[in-house]
Amino acid sequence: MATASASASEDSPATLYGPVSLVLGTAALVAAVFAGLLGIALPLLFGSLAVTFALLGLGRGLHRVRCGAGLTTGSLSVLYPVLLAAAWS
Repeated sequence: MATASASASEDSPATLYGPVSLVLGTAALVAAVFAGLLGIALPLLFGSLAVTFALLGLGRGLHRVRCGAGLTTGSLSVLYPVLLAAAWS
């Protein structure tokens, strides 16, 4: 009979909230920089997903630093195109 050495929280898919939010937030921030070429759909989509996954990860208490970085980059990438569009209108 084999025993599992890892706890249940380490095997959960919820452990990926932090890394996924960080990757999506970084991709959203890069897409926000090139919003003039790519449009604002990608930064808004990636940024909102990064914020969502970061908040879910922070709620679970897993990978708080990665979730915080994903929340920050996702929020910046969502706000940047919105403020840019508001400034031009």
